[in-house]
Amino acid sequence: MKKFLASLAVTCAVSFPSAEPAFAISRYNSTGMSCAAVQRAIAREGAVILRYPSRNVRGMTLYDRYVTDSGLCDGHEFADRATVPTTDTPRCPVLACKRRPDPEDCFPLQAGCTRF
Repeated sequence: MKKFLASLAVTCAVSFPSAEPAFAISRYNSTGMSCAAVQRAIAREGAVILRYPSRNVRGMTLYDRYVTDSGLCDGHEFADRATVPTTDTPRCPVLACKRRPDPEDCFPLQAGCTRF
């Protein structure tokens, strides 16, 4: 039994680290970039995390993951329009993953209710 557990432990230790590669995601401060630079970074990398100061709470930093399209969101999410502050505009248009509404709560043309 001890040999079986030892071989099982070795098998698990060897197979788990290589089971799935780790992907790093870049992080940027959107207020240190122009709107075009933010959009280029998202287009180049597919998904990035953008940080920026809250407009409502002093000293609070907000952040989210921004993507090029819904294909980079989880299955229960879709890419919806959002804005982030940048050096040249307070509302730079980007896409962020948002939770898809439940089908029974959908109404015609509501964002996230139809899959393309």
